[in-house]
Amino acid sequence: MTLILSNDDVSRLLTIHDCIDALEDAYVEIANGRGISRPRSECLAPAGAGKAYGITSSDSIIPKLGVGCSRITSDILTWPKQGASVRRVKLPAAPNGRFVGLVLLFSSETGEPLAIFPDGVIQRMRVGAANGIGVKHLARKDACTVAILGAGWQAGAQLMAVCAVRAIESIRCYSPNPTSRETFSRSLSESLGVPVTVAPSPDAAVDGADIVLCATNAIENVFFERWVRPGLHFSSIKRQEVEVGAMRRADQLAIHTTDWNPVHYETRGFVNPEGSGSKASKLRDEFDFSVVPTLPQIVAGIAPGRQGDQEVTAFINNQGTGYQFAATGAAFYRKAKAAGAGHELPTDWFTEDVHN
Repeated sequence: MTLILSNDDVSRLLTIHDCIDALEDAYVEIANGRGISRPRSECLAPAGAGKAYGITSSDSIIPKLGVGCSRITSDILTWPKQGASVRRVKLPAAPNGRFVGLVLLFSSETGEPLAIFPDGVIQRMRVGAANGIGVKHLARKDACTVAILGAGWQAGAQLMAVCAVRAIESIRCYSPNPTSRETFSRSLSESLGVPVTVAPSPDAAVDGADIVLCATNAIENVFFERWVRPGLHFSSIKRQEVEVGAMRRADQLAIHTTDWNPVHYETRGFVNPEGSGSKASKLRDEFDFSVVPTLPQIVAGIAPGRQGDQEVTAFINNQGTGYQFAATGAAFYRKAKAAGAGHELPTDWFTEDVHN
């Protein structure tokens, strides 16, 4: 039987600790060549004034876990400007104001589909977990104060993860939207049991923090060299968030993957605001990452983590990977099966007796 699961099932069953454990184990596999991940590909076409339609996919296999995985999204995209920053924003354009993203989990032993579920909650968890692993291996052991730049969906998972790997005592939040940062800080204070206070400016948020986490949908810099000081660990969920000068100040810098760019396919005449020649593209290309270790290499002990309390360390989550969905999806599938969650459908509905 093939299991059909929901975002509610993910929220109820999968913890940030589950994701961190699953990713650390899977990172050792891929760092040693025993796992495989295909870079994300994206097809883009215009979809009306200022909008685009994009369909993306990425695939991976983790033989140790006996799974293969495909993650697919179908998006209506916009690139609005907020203040001085340009942001990539998905619109909930599907019926009933919803987004579309699916994870397809397969058995690598039989090829059969094991589970199908939405990608939204698990993708948030895998991003948070990756940055949490960065904190675990790169931040000072005694780090206890955090600044978060951003107050959205991804920012919440970043705080869940940092609190899972360090004994955090206080958090300061800055977002350019006053209502968002107030609501976010109040909600996360309650859910984490750690005081999250609103900062009136990004400088006030960052000042004195042991760890600075960037979690925005900006495609321009939000973290700057002037904030770097000895002992600091900073991270981003995309490379454009961090000023190149700040990256150069890091004694230990790690990236997520050497697969730098999605493979883009675009209709004739379509101008991608994040494409070649854009400001975002230039920000991506100003730093030589060819000798920078990946997070999986650090987890596997192939590259070193933090070497001393005065070092400046950084993790740039330059690209997400389908591999993360295979690792966290396998952990979720096991928990869902044990809990009797979801709806079982005949696997014959998704298989066939002919082949090409």
